Amino acid sequence: MESQVRGGTRWKRFAVVMVPSVVATAAVGIGLAQGALAASFSVSGQDFKVTAQHLEGWGFAQYGGIDTGYSSTAGDEKTQHPVAISSFDRAEITKMCQSVKTKIPGIGTIYLRLDAGPNEKNKVEAKNLYIDVAQLEADATFTNIDIGVAVKDKTRGPAVKQGENVLPGGFAQQAEKVDLYGVKQTAWATTAGTFKLSGLKMRLGADPKMECY
Repeated sequence: MESQVRGGTRWKRFAVVMVPSVVATAAVGIGLAQGALAASFSVSGQDFKVTAQHLEGWGFAQYGGIDTGYSSTAGDEKTQHPVAISSFDRAEITKMCQSVKTKIPGIGTIYLRLDAGPNEKNKVEAKNLYIDVAQLEADATFTNIDIGVAVKDKTRGPAVKQGENVLPGGFAQQAEKVDLYGVKQTAWATTAGTFKLSGLKMRLGADPKMECY
């Protein structure tokens, strides 16, 4: 870890941003098992991959949570997925790719791929953005970061959504600004107040090379 000017801190190639976030998700899971928290958001039985050349976000906060959803595309059993919830008041994304891999009986494996924000003049723009991340790698620079703030006392990022499965006194971190380069992540859900996809392209196919990574 190395300090930079203007209150910036850089981490090279980090996974799920910080280990304490993973610890926090385990604590949330215990709370769910004891009935202390109510699971209210059902995700599909498929995670998805996302890459980006550059994600620039303002008003950043991250904390542990639980996504409750289906264990497979059959939709007959539910399970719980620990996640690190990354939230942004506002974000701009350059060269974003999103892909989903689906096995269809009698047909085979099909890939759905979305590409958007092809260049600096045509970016993906989002407000009140939440990403429920299972795994993340990137080069990151944080400006004015606070590590270890309680979830309910954070002052940056959009408010914790009502019904979201988090521990109010659990671990969180926040920053005035974050720059992520070379993003590779696996996520269970993304929600946003607004999500503008400039230069959107969508395609389906059977070629494994269609996956973002």
